[in-house]
Amino acid sequence: MAADVKGTISGGLLDKLQAVAEKHRELTDRLADPQVASDPTTYARYAREAADVEEVADAFARYQEVLRQIGDAHDLEATGDIELRELARSEMETLSAQESDLAAELKRLLIPRDPHDSSNAYLEVRAGTGGDEAALFAGELLRAYTRYAEGRGWRVEPVSASPSEAGGIKEAVVEVSGRGAYGRLKYEAGVHRVQRVPATESQGRIHTSTCTVAVLPEVAETEVDLRPADLRVDVYRSSGAGGQHVNKTSSAVRITHIPTGIVTTCQDERSQLKNKNKALAMLRARLAAMEAERVESETTAARRQMVGSGERSEKVRTYNFPQNRVTDHRIGLTLHKLDQVMEGQSLDELIDGLIAHDQAEQLKHL
Repeated sequence: MAADVKGTISGGLLDKLQAVAEKHRELTDRLADPQVASDPTTYARYAREAADVEEVADAFARYQEVLRQIGDAHDLEATGDIELRELARSEMETLSAQESDLAAELKRLLIPRDPHDSSNAYLEVRAGTGGDEAALFAGELLRAYTRYAEGRGWRVEPVSASPSEAGGIKEAVVEVSGRGAYGRLKYEAGVHRVQRVPATESQGRIHTSTCTVAVLPEVAETEVDLRPADLRVDVYRSSGAGGQHVNKTSSAVRITHIPTGIVTTCQDERSQLKNKNKALAMLRARLAAMEAERVESETTAARRQMVGSGERSEKVRTYNFPQNRVTDHRIGLTLHKLDQVMEGQSLDELIDGLIAHDQAEQLKHL
């Protein structure tokens, strides 16, 4: 009989894993029940529940099998001849590494998932402190995000934009569509600080300016109830690119949610109906974020928490152009490849670091 081996997972985490495995077994049994199979609604519900825990249950089964093999190797080492003992020790080294990897994977899988991580995202970039230079950097940052998204195969569609007279943007909102868009882009929320010499600076002095980024997940219509009586819909002529169309048709839409005062606009589409649908979707996202904050008993709405006031001191990241350096202050990570980040090529290094830090913090509380 194999020795009783205890792995690196113990206590409360082991109890959680055993409970998940038992739940998966129960759900699998229910799905095999002919009565359940004859009811499409019930079957679909159980199938979704089973799918939610299947990955954890499968990984835990592999973990338990590795522990069993380690026990067998222990027994072999204790009872076998010299050659078998050497073989058992070598096998235990390999199995111990597998146990460690599986334990880390299981801990990661137990971290509560944001239900919107796989959703599309609304990304808003707004010029903060710094005047024209802030607007220029906001435009460059939006371009970096656009290139990053396109590199991952996501689709980027403008929702609204307010260009700056000196170039760049005062503010802009885009919709990023693709699996996992919100789950990665949400880490970009906050105040971004830029340090560089503006083109208009004759004495070569470095100026500091900021822009703010807010990221909201797209939510389903069923998640937020929008009553027509709570909405004021205004239409107006689009500004910016669009040729003769913008001078003739009032296709841009502004929607005000009267109870909260939240305003969303869309002027990208030529169709007034399409613009209205986009503005409504953006409104649902902002209302859902506000409700989530209310449930968590926070004092500010999600967007306000993300962007702050735009003051230079509220920074999450600094972009230093003279040194080709970007530093994320939340995790203390510095990369000397700012040029690549601004092309959307090295942004994953920053986001991966933030995700790893976030997971480590959540693991402390499991």
